[in-house]
Amino acid sequence: MTATATGAEIENATLDGYPVRRITLANGALRAVLTDVGARLLELHAPDRDGRMADVVLARDTLAESFRDPNYLGATAGRYAGRIRGGRFALEGREHRLATNEGANHLHGGLRGFDRHVWSARVHDDEQGVTFQRISPDGEEGFPGTLTTSVSYRLDGASLEIAMRATTDRTTIVRLVHHSYFNLGGHDSGAVLDHELQLHGSHYVELDEELLPTGQVLAVAGTPFDFRAPRPIGERNADVPNDGAGRVSGGSAGYDHVWVLDGSGMRPVATVTHPASGRRLELATDQPGLCLYVGGYLGGVSAKGPTPAYEPFAGLTLETTGFPDDINHAHFPSPILAPGEVYANTMRLTFSALQRSGDRSLDTSS
Repeated sequence: MTATATGAEIENATLDGYPVRRITLANGALRAVLTDVGARLLELHAPDRDGRMADVVLARDTLAESFRDPNYLGATAGRYAGRIRGGRFALEGREHRLATNEGANHLHGGLRGFDRHVWSARVHDDEQGVTFQRISPDGEEGFPGTLTTSVSYRLDGASLEIAMRATTDRTTIVRLVHHSYFNLGGHDSGAVLDHELQLHGSHYVELDEELLPTGQVLAVAGTPFDFRAPRPIGERNADVPNDGAGRVSGGSAGYDHVWVLDGSGMRPVATVTHPASGRRLELATDQPGLCLYVGGYLGGVSAKGPTPAYEPFAGLTLETTGFPDDINHAHFPSPILAPGEVYANTMRLTFSALQRSGDRSLDTSS
């Protein structure tokens, strides 16, 4: 399917002998390639200031590599995305013990989270969207309750909307995250530290050496976490104390933190700009928090296409979410979901291009 084509295209494949699918959506402005393997985004093509298309999300080279990817490239992470200290929490007077897959802690759903399952898929009648569904049984990875989950991807002009929903038959906890890594220069164009970020968050969640919250919510003013005005991501990235929970040495892995977003309801919360190409991404969400991870642990991860491997800081995540380990901090927004309630997490990614005119940059998306 070409960049200017519209509609949906389905490609059948196999993974360990089981049928899986790659689904391409296109509307003339954007082209997205998805798969039922982890309800994943594999490719997202967007134009630069000269109309040249580039794939701006990182991914592994094959579906088999994606299925076993410990970096969650493009995946739906859950049923609880983020870290839980000790893999333990209390709910309705009972302690629950989860699978632990990052030392003694739980991360992104455990040993086999939502990213390592094949979902059912339904292409929308107008061929501009696809909805993935799966049922997570009671006790999976230690979580209580049967969770029925859907993730919908939909193109709308220069926007990609991702809507995550879940219901349960027993009180449980849930936090789903879309875990794409973005590089607006193109997925294989090097580090994202030259990208400029503006983030509407005046506070952030303080983390300890295990990347778990101390319980403190601190003001960003005067710290490396202040992106209230646009500035390059790399400007103070090395000032962030983070060795990747032991995954890197000899320097900081940079940002892997959650900001407390200003406002409430569906609203714009962040803008990322790549000055060289002119591509700009605006993120809107209805969530209270945003996890920005700048890929400090990506060095050597195999890449799609002719690129043999990604380098550190090759992509950044914009994970719309609550706060890490929130079930163990009563003053954080609650991740508890009860029967009869609907968990909802919606994010909207809108692309545009900036055209230089003298010393000024002009929005040419309209």
